[in-house]
Parts: sequence; C-alpha cells; structure tokens
Amino acid sequence: MTKNLKKYVMSHSIAARLQMLPAFIIIGAMKCGTTSLFRYLEKHPDFIAPKTKEIHYFDFKYDKGLDWYRRQFPTKIRKLKCRLQGRSIVTGEASPYYMYHPHACRRISALIPEVKLIVLLRNPVDRAYSHYHNEIRHGRESLTFEEALETEPERLKGELEKMVEDERYFSVHHGHHAYLGRGVYVEQLKACRVYFPKEQFLILDSDALFSDPQTMYDRVCDFVGLARHRIAEFKTHNPGGYQEQIPSELRRKLVDYYAPHNEALYAYLGMEFNWDKPA
Repeated sequence: MTKNLKKYVMSHSIAARLQMLPAFIIIGAMKCGTTSLFRYLEKHPDFIAPKTKEIHYFDFKYDKGLDWYRRQFPTKIRKLKCRLQGRSIVTGEASPYYMYHPHACRRISALIPEVKLIVLLRNPVDRAYSHYHNEIRHGRESLTFEEALETEPERLKGELEKMVEDERYFSVHHGHHAYLGRGVYVEQLKACRVYFPKEQFLILDSDALFSDPQTMYDRVCDFVGLARHRIAEFKTHNPGGYQEQIPSELRRKLVDYYAPHNEALYAYLGMEFNWDKPA
C-alpha cells in the first residue's frame, strides 16, 4: 500500500468514526408495515434518516465493514449542532431480514448493545401471501402460492446450516422463499432475546399501525426517545398491490399450521393478536 493510499484509508476511517450509530433498528418482520413505519418516522423533525431505509449491514452486507456502516448515518457534528439548538436528534434504520437472519442479532449486539429494537407482527397467513406476491413482482418466484408452500421445505433444506457454518454464505431461498418460516415469530424472537433484554424490544401489531397509526406512532416515539409529533396523514407505503385472495381451503390449512406457533407466541409475549383462529 502506497503512502498516499494509507493516508486516504486512515482519514476515511477516522471520518467514519464521526458518524452516529442508530438508536433503534426495525428488525422485522418482512411485509408487516416496516416501510410505512419508517416513512412516518421520516416526518419527525428530530429524526434524521440514514442514506437508505434498508441498509442490510448485519445480514448480507457485513463484509463491507464497520466504517461503511457508519457512513450510512448522519455525523456526530450534526448531532452536536442540533443539541446546541436545544434539539435531541435520533437516527435509526429498518432492515426486516435481521429478525430472521441467524447472525444479525448477535452482530448488532456486539456493536450496539444498547440499541432499541422494534418488531412489527402481522397475521402470518396474510404476511406469507404478501411476501409471495412481493417475490412475484421482483421476478424471484415462478410457482403458484400453493406450489411455493409445498416446495419450501426442499428449497430451505440445509440452507440454514450452511449459513451458520459459513457467515459469508448468502442463501437465496432463506432470504426470499421462506414464506412459512418467516411467520413463525416466536422462534425468531427467542433467538433475538438471547442477545438483548426484553426491555429493549417494542412489539407492535401491524394491523393496529394502520387502524390507529397516531397511537402506534406515539408509542414508537416514546420508545426511541423522540418527542411526540402529530402527522397530518398516514399513507400506506409499499402495499402489496394484488387483488386475488387466498383460496379458502388453503387459508384454513395455513391457519391450522400457524395455530400452535401463534399460541406459543401469545404465551411468550403475554399478549394476543386478533389473528385467525382454527375452526
């Protein structure tokens, strides 16, 4: 490495250390309203967003390094200027794969052990269907919904083990085709709780976010340390955009599949959601 290159790398690294780190991260779940919540937070005068909503550093961009991650956020100098103006600013990100990824929460804990974690949960049947249509729109799925569900065990076979064994391994199927798996929320939350105490989690009902957005927004502001702020209009962001419904027989099968997982979730959290109950 030449002398000038060394000097550039060193100055770049020092500059990165002047960046803020997130006070909170929305870690999941996918297709549960994470984009909408993040866009609402962007309307807060004391929230400064990173360069992009979904940074994905702790899942599949971890090899880019800490300096790269820091550079996604506003500077500490900006934070100091705002403090001198009597404002206490906050930054954060939202990468909904973090909750499902086998290494993400451990990596987050090692870097930001005090970070607040926000989790949005939606009826897992509806979440799976919305997830499926998202993959269709992005050209990553060619099977019917029922075929994709039936194929999921084979697609995911051995993928988690590969990810655990090799942290650099990226699994397309684990990342994009776990329609059923991503809806088993209780196991994901238990895995995250190994690294963070209960007090650092805010669990929100996705349906409530859209039916009573201001109340949910106030809860989030209280949790992350922002003053409460009124928003004139709460729009839904990144909606599914599909019209067809899940066939009734398939929906019943999915309700039955998730029933024991949902009951375990309710017991674990000490709260219930108004989701489908088996007949």
